[in-house]
This record gives sequence, C-alpha cells and structure tokens, in this order.
Amino acid sequence: MVLEEFFNSKKVIDLSFFNFENAITAAYFADKDFNVVRVNKNFRNFFPALGNLQGVYFPDILKALGLPDEVQQEFTKTIKENGQVLLPRLEIEQNGEIKVYSLLSTITQSSDFSFLHGIQGQFVDRTNEDTLRKEKEKLIEEQLRNQELIKQKSERLEAISKRLASYLSPQVYSSIFEDADEGSKKHKRKNLTVFFSDIVRFTDMSDTLEPELLAKLVNNYLSEMTNIAIEFGGTIDKFIGDAVMVFFGDPKSEGDRQDALNCAKMAIRMQQRVGELQDYWKNLGIGEEIQVRMGISTGYCTVGDFGSQQRLDYTAFGSPVNLAARLESLASPGEIVVSEQCFELISSDIECTPFKTVTPKGFSRPINTYTVSKDATSSLLRQQSNYKKFGNRVSIDIFDTSDINAAIIELKEIEKEFEKLLKNDTSVGTK
Repeated sequence: MVLEEFFNSKKVIDLSFFNFENAITAAYFADKDFNVVRVNKNFRNFFPALGNLQGVYFPDILKALGLPDEVQQEFTKTIKENGQVLLPRLEIEQNGEIKVYSLLSTITQSSDFSFLHGIQGQFVDRTNEDTLRKEKEKLIEEQLRNQELIKQKSERLEAISKRLASYLSPQVYSSIFEDADEGSKKHKRKNLTVFFSDIVRFTDMSDTLEPELLAKLVNNYLSEMTNIAIEFGGTIDKFIGDAVMVFFGDPKSEGDRQDALNCAKMAIRMQQRVGELQDYWKNLGIGEEIQVRMGISTGYCTVGDFGSQQRLDYTAFGSPVNLAARLESLASPGEIVVSEQCFELISSDIECTPFKTVTPKGFSRPINTYTVSKDATSSLLRQQSNYKKFGNRVSIDIFDTSDINAAIIELKEIEKEFEKLLKNDTSVGTK
C-alpha cells in the first residue's frame, strides 16, 4: 500500500508550500519536468505581466522575462547536473526600469510523496542592494581619484617647496613651512650682526666676459658663499648681482657675542675659500684674480616681512645694515672691515687692527672701524672645508660645489683612469 494514496496531493503541496506563501521573495514550485505547479503572491507581484503561470514551462518564464538563451540553458543544465543552481545576478527590465534579481533553485525529493518531486526556487530582489553596491563603488572610485589628486597635488607642492628652498635662506624656509607660530612673522626689533660682500671690479668683469662664462663664475661663487653662510648659521638675505647680504641673530640667535663671532668666522672662511678657488676660476678662463671686499656691523635692526601683497622679502632694515654696506665699500680687496660694536664682541677671540675713523654717508657721527688681521685668518681656519679631504696619498677639494653630482661623476672617471694605470703597471711588471 502506498501512503500517498491516502492524501490529497493538492493539499500536501499547499502544506509544503505554506512557508513560501507570504515570503518576501518570489517563490515557485515546479514538477520534475519544469512545469510550474505553484507560485506565491510575491511572484505575481514581482512579475505581473506574466499572468497565469499554472503549468507553464519554467525556462519559458525566464525567456518571457527577457533573459538571454544562455541563462535558460545554464539554469536547466546546472540544476540537472548539480541538483541546484544559483544565478546571482539577473537584470530584468520592468516598466522601463532595470531591476536586479538572484535566482536560487533546487530539486526536491520525498520518499513518501512522488508529487513533491520537483523543483523549488525563489527570485530575490537585489535592486536596492545593487544600487547601494554601485554607489559604494562610485564612492570608492571617487575616493581613489581624490587620493590620486591629493597625491599629485602633494607631489606638486613638494616640488614647489623644493624649488622655493633654492630661493630662500634655510632659516626663512623653515619659518614659513615648519613654524606653526603665525606670530613669528611679525616685525621685530633685534640685535643683528650684518654682513655685506662684493667682488672687486665685478662690473668691468661682467662687461668683458662671455655670458656663459660669467654665469658659471657667479653661480659657482655664490654657491660656495652660500654653503659657507649655511655652515656658520647665517640667514642669507639676498644676492644683488655679485653682492651678498647675510645676517646673524634672526630667526634664531646664539646670543649677541656668538652671532658676531659666527659672522666674522664666516667672512674669514669665505676669504679663504676665494683664495682656494683661484686656480679653478683661472682654468675656466678667468684671467683676472677674483678678490672680494667684506663689511660687518652689529646693532639693532627691524626684521620681518617687507614688500607688497604680490611679493615679500624677509629682510632687515636699520642703520647697521647701511653701515655694513658702507664698510664693505671702504674695505680693500681681500679685507674684512668691522664696526666698533662688532669689534667689541669679537676682539677677545679674533685679532683685529684699527682701520679708520670715518663718518659714512647717512651717519651723523664718526665711527671707529677695524680690519680682521691676516694672522687671525690663518690661525682660526686651520680646519678645512667640508669639501676638502686629505688622505695619505690623495687630497680632494671639490671646487665647484654648485654641482656635486657632476663632481661625483668626475671622481668615478678618475677612479677608472687609476684602474687602467694599475692594470698597465701590473702587466709591465710581469713581462
């Protein structure tokens, strides 16, 4: 006796389908031949255009929904082979709107009721989920684009800041880009030691030298002077042609005496470096010896940003600035002339000799001046430049510090020449 003969098949199917009747998905049940037996209310709500689906071949429903033949074939093939199928994304057009569904179906079996053998499945509406996914992907894409834009702008700003570093003294650059204290940009009254220098007869030289050679000389000279100014902690105010203005005591100060000493030592080192570079400049084609005059004064100045809204200079104003310029013009070639106030600060460490008592233009009273002794120059600077290296057999002095990379390449070429010489000597010794 077969159990199913005692039951109404329709009632059993109704009972087994009960849980799907009010589901939020579009559920269906088809017999083993794929003919639809039952759909729930949401199936009709999801796809009202399909009408009465009783007995309809389920793959034909997929076709009626506008799904391509490949989807129908994949559905029937996969469920027959695996007993179940998941189609995760089905795009179906309804009333001019594309909606997204996933279809889950499985073969059902029952040992008691053959009429429960069939296929049960459901369409899940993924439209809102898909919309959110697309919005999330769009946001991620926008975020990635923004990150790329930020990266590009950061790289651009970094490149600009590196270029600006070439135009600004390191101390000024640091105060602009690293100092968060906006108040530090206000004008201040500070005791500074101010330095001026220029090349003797530079105007005549610039009229006779070829532009390329003049540019190479000036760039090399200013690069060397800049390296020394930075080494001693000076704030490079400006270059005016061949003239250099440096001051000590702002933005950072080591105290009035030490600032003045650092400035004087810087000037001595600059004069020494000019002497070291004579052969190099001569080899460039500069026939005339390069000589430099220097002036130093100490006193209270007003320092800060000066200029227009379009262009600012971080500079110092005051009589010590004017005096340093006047002292530089009084100096003989190769001399360093200092004011009395500067002399009082450095005289215990650096030997100076009285020079002249003068009333410079723009000053109302006479001023005692002094020159830094030549003996002081040689005794103070027995230490060599950062770019000079003495070994047991080889001494190296990089004369053109404006292009260290070129110097490294040149040193590598010299290394190759030494290697060739070594090979030749070895081969001669073995014969």
